[in-house]
Amino acid sequence: MIDFYTWTTPNGRKVSIMLEETGLPYEVHPVDLGKNEQFAPEFLKVSPNNRIPAIVDRDADGGPVSVFESGAILIYLAEKTGKFLAPKGEQRAKALEWLMWQMGGVGPMLGQASHFSNSAPEKIPYAIDRYITEAARLIKVLDTRLGDAAFMGGDYSIADMATYPWIKIAFPLIAQAKPEIVGEGANVKRWLDAVGARPAVQRGMAVPQT
Repeated sequence: MIDFYTWTTPNGRKVSIMLEETGLPYEVHPVDLGKNEQFAPEFLKVSPNNRIPAIVDRDADGGPVSVFESGAILIYLAEKTGKFLAPKGEQRAKALEWLMWQMGGVGPMLGQASHFSNSAPEKIPYAIDRYITEAARLIKVLDTRLGDAAFMGGDYSIADMATYPWIKIAFPLIAQAKPEIVGEGANVKRWLDAVGARPAVQRGMAVPQT
């Protein structure tokens, strides 16, 4: 059994999609960020960076294993199950490079774009434009990649699971704000439809129920 600590954010839903795709049994523990539950001492024992998602694998060899950081969790679950990440070679390298691209670029940049546009106490036009422009550039990079391959790593993988929850929300907004950068985004649209049609993705996007 996997104890899964999460909330209704793109980072949390990366892992719920993976759990649904692999069929691993898991128990959801909602961590309400609006109530600052991420700072609870019992949660910090699992996720010392006070961020969701995090897991505890009760069935790990040698006893329970806790993992925080969404990318690390995806790799851990892929290696535990032998699914959605090739064991070696080009397919593994491609999946990992695009996973790291999401972790280092898409998540932080889209997160900052949302913060400065929607949450910052002061509207700073330079910051808003900077992050929306970078988000648009990243979406264009994704569109170009998906013109060469059906999925980000070639085959459907943890890279797609990590990126989908972010792009599903951001694509229509960023494409409207920066059409001169994003363009038509036909490849991204096709990919969003293909990933979003997967039943496990649909179930994962509904976790946690609040």
